[in-house]
Amino acid sequence: MTVEIGYALLSAAFVAAVAFGTVAGPTLFLDLSDTAVRALAMTGVGTAVLVFAVRVVTVLVRFGRETAAQPSQPGRTSPDS
Repeated sequence: MTVEIGYALLSAAFVAAVAFGTVAGPTLFLDLSDTAVRALAMTGVGTAVLVFAVRVVTVLVRFGRETAAQPSQPGRTSPDS
């Protein structure tokens, strides 16, 4: 499961960075007040944290379901293996 955890963390970091850039990115190109820049930055951070957590949970739950389909008794195999 270590590979799945690494994949979940790396993909979540990438998606969170994209989410932050999407929300806070316009502050680099638009002439906004300091309050607006601060508000967009804080909203971007909140969005990134939320997206990161959702992505990690989603990936780990999906990988957890795939391993749960295996038989629990040794020596028995599932019909598709």
